[in-house]
Amino acid sequence: MKKTFSIGGVHPDDRKISAGCAIEVLPTPKTVYISMAQHLGGPAKAVVAAGDKVKTGQVIGEPTGFISAFVHSPVTGTVKSVGLRKDLAGIPVVHVEIETEPDEWMEGIDTSDTLVTEIPSDPKFILDRIKANGVVGLGGATFPTAVKLCPPPDKKADILILNGAECEPYLTSDYRIMIEKSSQIVIGAALMKKVLGVGRVVIGIEDNKPEAITSMKAAVAGLAAGSPDYSGIEVVTLKKKYPQGGEKQLIDAITGRQVKSMGLPIDVGAVVQNVATSLAVYDAVQKNKPLIDNTITVTGECFPKQSNLLVRVGTPLSSIVDWLGGVPESAAKAISGGPMMGKAIANLDAATLKGTSSILFLTEEQTRRKPETNCIRCGKCAEACPMGLEPFLLNKLARNGMMEELEQNAVQDCIECGCCLYSCPAYIPLLDTIRMAKGEVIKIIRSRSAQKK
Repeated sequence: MKKTFSIGGVHPDDRKISAGCAIEVLPTPKTVYISMAQHLGGPAKAVVAAGDKVKTGQVIGEPTGFISAFVHSPVTGTVKSVGLRKDLAGIPVVHVEIETEPDEWMEGIDTSDTLVTEIPSDPKFILDRIKANGVVGLGGATFPTAVKLCPPPDKKADILILNGAECEPYLTSDYRIMIEKSSQIVIGAALMKKVLGVGRVVIGIEDNKPEAITSMKAAVAGLAAGSPDYSGIEVVTLKKKYPQGGEKQLIDAITGRQVKSMGLPIDVGAVVQNVATSLAVYDAVQKNKPLIDNTITVTGECFPKQSNLLVRVGTPLSSIVDWLGGVPESAAKAISGGPMMGKAIANLDAATLKGTSSILFLTEEQTRRKPETNCIRCGKCAEACPMGLEPFLLNKLARNGMMEELEQNAVQDCIECGCCLYSCPAYIPLLDTIRMAKGEVIKIIRSRSAQKK
């Protein structure tokens, strides 16, 4: 029986119209803009200045705290400026602007296609390379991977879960790397397994990706036959259901364990990483290559050329779109990510980040909201909520500014998946209202916690 999570969820149309598009390498743009704030936590501090020459893979930003990450130059060239520039959301953030030249890689980076399967014996060596090469989670949150692989002393992981669900409609970048880079992903999993000291790794993939399941199973079997380092790694087929890729939902689906309110995966002995993160770990440890590129899906029914592209971090979105033929006239909106949890792109002059997964173009008809009507108390939003919340109630409390009651009803546990909005027959903008209320409640919780200290 195929596994899935036990609470809520919806079944949006896949629309994986770019699934058959093999990964292409996007030519290096003339200029890149690398954000110093492209990971969860403190932004990196730029350590280069205008006029500096940099090589591909060179450190240009250093961490500013425990939860922060190194940033590397994705190109060779000359630094033109270091200053504020608007990011994908239109927020001014420090960027390093580099005018590119032909690649000259930093010494020690292996750029060959040779597969390196031997797992280093020292977990610290693995962890140090992951940190030094700026690896962050590529499943959405961009949490520094080295930090995530070091749970507190009083917490112990017994399972590593790799998220290959890619449950968002339209997105296919993870699907393509599971087909084209399956061995590297499994090696990355074995490296993280070594660091965590766990005996079991489960790679969860939804059943609408049979080719990816076949490729990943073959890679696991092939590597396990050659080394005991790959024992305990398995591929599990999951039933298609959104939001299966959420950490708590994936843990529930694979282990049956429930993460409590405001809890973390490590509280139930689990660590969750994305398959793209595992590929980045392989590159970082086995090739000593920093996270300077990633695979991005460019898609949408109105977009003429469906694509999965390997793109250097810091590439202007306009460069990507122009290379594919330009923005179609019928496109009314561009989204970074999928239609359920993605964010609207403020302008196409913004540059890609480590965690950028897609550029999705939608028409006016696809984005137009239907007029809101009265709640009919059907309960569909509550049935769909994968966190077991009552969105209709949270919406009412939020509209009345009842912060204490919102906290009591766990608005802080909302994962902003959009299942409530998707399922509401009255077209009430539940997600919008709840998201804003959640932000305010979390501020109150943090303020209260700070005062206690």
